Amino acid sequence: MRYTVSLEHERALWDAGARVVAGIDEVGRGALAGPVSVGVCALERRKDWPEGLADSKELTPARREAMAVALAGFGVARAVGHADASEIDEHGIVGALRLAGLRAMSTLTRQGVVVDAVLLDGTHDWLTPPAADLFAAASGDPILALVPDAPPVPPVTTVVKGDGRCASIAAGSVLAKVERDALMAAADGDHPAYGWGRNKGYGAPVHLKALRKHGPSPLHRLSWSLPARDL
Repeated sequence: MRYTVSLEHERALWDAGARVVAGIDEVGRGALAGPVSVGVCALERRKDWPEGLADSKELTPARREAMAVALAGFGVARAVGHADASEIDEHGIVGALRLAGLRAMSTLTRQGVVVDAVLLDGTHDWLTPPAADLFAAASGDPILALVPDAPPVPPVTTVVKGDGRCASIAAGSVLAKVERDALMAAADGDHPAYGWGRNKGYGAPVHLKALRKHGPSPLHRLSWSLPARDL
């Protein structure tokens, strides 16, 4: 089912007392190579959004890039954070998502924006720190240690298919997709065998074939089940 974005979920949080609501979405969770990227768009109360705004997956590359330009004036702040392949290997995909999200949130903080509430795409809140057990309490939070200027995470509301329903989340998805795609297209110049200019690090046939022939690059997620190199 294809949804049409609105500000319904944002409005509910504004009505509940939040001044700034941030929509957050991730890109690259299922890729074999490259970073996982998290886009954030922070909004104060408003009634409009850029015409044509939608889930990034529903837009062509050209329309995504045009929308990213249009989003430059949408809301009070926007940011994209990344966690690279080595960080995914070290902290797992959920930890890497939180790391990328906190990096994006810290960018908003440096811009002087305080977020009061978060709308997060999906069903699982990966942004809020997990409850600490005795070992974690003693050893500290390894993710937070990497983003010492990260603000406390405000209350998070998850929204199923939020990237197609909430204007703020859709904006975050477009910003993250455009920035991550650009990173992978640039990396394609250094590692052309894997076809990242087209597949952006996902498991396309040309990418899998190159992994079997050449093995992984420094940008691959080595903790993942990559195809074995042919002998």
